[in-house]
Amino acid sequence: DNVIFGSTVNLVDLQNDEKKTYKIVGKDEADIEKNYIYFKSPIGRALIGKHKKDLVTVKTPSGEKNFEITEVKYI
Repeated sequence: DNVIFGSTVNLVDLQNDEKKTYKIVGKDEADIEKNYIYFKSPIGRALIGKHKKDLVTVKTPSGEKNFEITEVKYI
């Protein structure tokens, strides 16, 4: 349940209860329309090394976002 490069991570946005799924990928594969995020992006850096049920705070240009990790998959 550790988030690593290549993981698919299910999150819940704690501000609006919205569910999101991201795959942690390299720079060349990153594509926000496919929910593939670069592991060195702000959200990628915040997720790497975390575990299922961890709370994550991501600093974005529009302010801080808070998420809970609901699932980590390796697919």
